[in-house]
Amino acid sequence: MGRSSLQSDLHLYLKQINEVPLLNAEEEKMLGWRIINDNDSSAKDRMIRANLRLVISISKNYVNRGLSLADLIEEGNIGLIRAVEGFDPAQGARFSTYASWWIKQAIKRTLINAVQPIHIPAYMVDLIARWKEASRRLEEKLGRQATTQELADDLKIPVRKLNVVRRAVRAYNAPSQSPSGEGGEGIELHEFFEDHRHGKPEESVTKREEFRLVLQLLEEIDERDARVIRLRYGLEGKEPLTLKQIGHEVGLTRERVRQIEVEALRRLQQKITDERPLRFLRQMMQERTDEVRDTRPAPRSIPIQRRDARLG
Repeated sequence: MGRSSLQSDLHLYLKQINEVPLLNAEEEKMLGWRIINDNDSSAKDRMIRANLRLVISISKNYVNRGLSLADLIEEGNIGLIRAVEGFDPAQGARFSTYASWWIKQAIKRTLINAVQPIHIPAYMVDLIARWKEASRRLEEKLGRQATTQELADDLKIPVRKLNVVRRAVRAYNAPSQSPSGEGGEGIELHEFFEDHRHGKPEESVTKREEFRLVLQLLEEIDERDARVIRLRYGLEGKEPLTLKQIGHEVGLTRERVRQIEVEALRRLQQKITDERPLRFLRQMMQERTDEVRDTRPAPRSIPIQRRDARLG
């Protein structure tokens, strides 16, 4: 669904820019002078819209390198805007020739930053491309791998700089050191570092179930002991009380409240850690069902009078 939507948006964009007429050389010069002399925003907008097709044509040469065509077009448009702002008609060159360099540079820088973990300057990327092309060409011509000196002479650069290019190539081709998942896909930062501010969902569910079980089991012990536990740990929706405060509530000494708390906790712990703690709940529910059944009034018997057969 997302891919089809993106494709439809791209087709709509192509349809819209195809309706904009291209500029001839005189129109480019006229708009260029208006931008330089008057900072005319309408002339700048006209120059940009008329050359959006140039961005698409260049962007298609960089697909399958880590970014989608839509992203490449977006970055190329940024380069086009910079070209419009820096175009000088007095140089005598066509705008498309001048803008192509800016568009390519914008796309290349984005590809480098998006794909490579190590930043390599754009000029070095161009040098690497020239080095690869020269290596293939000389190998075909000489029938062997070219030496460092031969490559340096062909590229017209010092041997020292050629060694720098080779180190850049190794860095460029080095695998990413960032952590990856089982399928090789990259791991996001939030997946790599655990968030200790919040508990895991399964832990929250377990705590809720245990709390519900404790409340049910409190009904299994003595009513006074259960009230002490509820007051001590704030299970009645109030703040937890101290032993002395609980003593005032239930009319016992502080030491006696402490003893009741220890004994009640021991009983609760024993029931919770039982192999089948839910059997207490089932037993309690069964007893309650029996109590309800026993307290129901017995159905009254209605005497049936038999008619004497002799009375027919």
